Amino acid sequence: MKKSLIALLASLAFLSSPLLASERADIGWEWIEQGAMVVDVRTPQEFADGHLKSAINYPLSELDKHFANIDKETQIVLYCRSGNRSGKAFDYLQSKGFTNLHNAGGLVEMQQAK
Repeated sequence: MKKSLIALLASLAFLSSPLLASERADIGWEWIEQGAMVVDVRTPQEFADGHLKSAINYPLSELDKHFANIDKETQIVLYCRSGNRSGKAFDYLQSKGFTNLHNAGGLVEMQQAK
């Protein structure tokens, strides 16, 4: 019985995680279809290995430089490998006054949602 319960809980955790993840990716695609700026915050090497067609590469460590002249109300979709760095980028840009941001998660997550 204990093993069955553990297996059930593990299955539920596995199933619920992608549902939440794909929701953020789906919202990201909605924004992209509305004309949002798409920013990949991974390293240039990661970007070169593959990225979304419409994305520009502004690595997390260089956001201040790249966003210096961008209107703070621009609709922006952020993504990275897993959603962690794009979450940090979201927080950083929000702290700088950007108001129209969405963390769409990771590249594979975005590709699977399309």
